[in-house]
Amino acid sequence: MIAQLRGDIVQLDEAGLVIDVGGVGYAVTISGKTRAGLGGGDAAVTLLTEMQVREDSMTLFGFVDAAEREAFRLLVTVQGVGAKAAMAILTVLGPDEIAAAVMSGDKAMVARADGVGPKLAQRIVNELAGKIGSLPVAGGAGLSVAGAPADDGNVGADAMSALVNLGYGRAEAHAALQKARAAGAGDDLSALIAASLQELGQ
Repeated sequence: MIAQLRGDIVQLDEAGLVIDVGGVGYAVTISGKTRAGLGGGDAAVTLLTEMQVREDSMTLFGFVDAAEREAFRLLVTVQGVGAKAAMAILTVLGPDEIAAAVMSGDKAMVARADGVGPKLAQRIVNELAGKIGSLPVAGGAGLSVAGAPADDGNVGADAMSALVNLGYGRAEAHAALQKARAAGAGDDLSALIAASLQELGQ
């Protein structure tokens, strides 16, 4: 398994890039955001990679950081989402934006990606709702379902689950949790749920 490449870019185009590592050229598929971030003048780069092996091919996908690679890994766990669709999503949305779309149930945000229709976008939002807590954001910390750092024991995810089980939609529950946290509800589950219910009752 090739997990990381460091070398010089010898070719960069719409299909991806070729990176020279010790005289060996590796063809790497990258997202549009990664391509834009590399610019035209970068020579030496470091990319985290994910390798997909199929009967007739081996493909390397490159990412600028762990958050983007983890987002890719989560996306391809969704039925009907292949590597091409995952990279299309990562071209229009960063990991934190994907997390926000999933948390708020915003399928339209996901459907902005080329080749991702409303039905697939809805499936992505639904299937990733319980997994998004493991997604690190660009700053390095994890993001829970309620938008809190993952090191809080996923209290946010538990609070979100409780509100959804009470009959609230994920989008309104997410908004209430964000307001409750902003008001200083903290990481106590009962207090967070109570503050969120108060927000929902206003």
